[in-house]
Amino acid sequence: MSILFAFTGIIFALFIAFLFSYNRKAIDFKKPLVMLIVQIVIVLFMMNTNIGLTILTGLGSFFEELINISKAGIDFVFGGLQNKGASTFFITVLLPLVFISVLIGVLNYFKILPFIIKYVGIIINKITRMGRLESYFAISTSMLGQPEVYLTIKEMIPKLSKAKLYTITTSGMSAVSMAMLGSYMQMIEPKYVVTAVMLNIFSALIIASVINPYKSDDSDVEISNLTADENISNNAKAKPKKIPFFQMIGDSATDGFKIAVSVAIMLLAFISLMEAITVLFNFVGLDFKQLIGFIFAPIAFIIGIPWSEAVQAGSLMATKLITNEFVAMLDFQKLAGDLTQRTRGIISVYLVSFANFGTVGIIVGAIKGFSNEQGNKVASFALRLLLGSTLASIISASMIGLVL
Repeated sequence: MSILFAFTGIIFALFIAFLFSYNRKAIDFKKPLVMLIVQIVIVLFMMNTNIGLTILTGLGSFFEELINISKAGIDFVFGGLQNKGASTFFITVLLPLVFISVLIGVLNYFKILPFIIKYVGIIINKITRMGRLESYFAISTSMLGQPEVYLTIKEMIPKLSKAKLYTITTSGMSAVSMAMLGSYMQMIEPKYVVTAVMLNIFSALIIASVINPYKSDDSDVEISNLTADENISNNAKAKPKKIPFFQMIGDSATDGFKIAVSVAIMLLAFISLMEAITVLFNFVGLDFKQLIGFIFAPIAFIIGIPWSEAVQAGSLMATKLITNEFVAMLDFQKLAGDLTQRTRGIISVYLVSFANFGTVGIIVGAIKGFSNEQGNKVASFALRLLLGSTLASIISASMIGLVL
């Protein structure tokens, strides 16, 4: 039965993508089929084999250790602000982003991360045949953050076709950055976070290949020029300037703190807004979260969640779309104890992405920063971009249902 519902979720996502496709006749169904098979292999290997489970456990322990290491600096600077035995979300969940951001900066500085991104991207392109840039960007979005990831291709953005723009921005919304993983793992089970990251790489490309089919000739791409850590001058042929090591440490730490503060500000706004809406609905005798839960309940059921839990799950899915994944994860923590393991796993994977209205604005703004014309193109397909990234989350969530 779990296999049946996994495929109904996938078929539902592909059907909606087909309905909103720019060119249905140009769809090469071999591409999404191959990527779906790869996803099935990933899920079965990671969740059903000793090696896969060991990898998941090891990665979870690794990020847990990073969180523990980050507490040394946090305790020194903010020690005493929390009451003993208490937990402050900003300090315990968001501030570790500073140390993780520095770690990513070090990996970039010594060209370890760019090396991994480039060659894993080449492997992904061999499998998906989606194009060198698209494959490179799919893997880089799962390691770098929004909107920083667009810096790695800033010289190419003005030259990209509308079709390529849609594909890379869909990848950007469907992925999450390495810096966020530690924070997510404090709210949901690490094994689902890691698995979701891997599945989302392919889910975004699957949906993009259906909504936005085209043949990528890579004529406007020079992969050898793609890096994640260099300050490229306006002259594309100029030698990249490398900043001093300790300046990089300072810049990375500042960037990490900015992310933490930005997330905190968004949470302040969105949680208060949701509470205000809830109070208004309560005033007329209605439950807002239950209402949006009813709207998304059929989708939750289609992707494999038992009908008895579909309204609760639907509420979480809608909350993530309307606000962001952090707000939904906080609500999920309150409900998780009343949900079955299957529902917890499916919702956990669904929540691990940047697919929400706020991210659309971030992406449009980032692209406009490099090219106003290209930013306007992204704005023109903003709703289809949000739809595509949400469908990608549905595919990933359906896939995990195969083994739950």
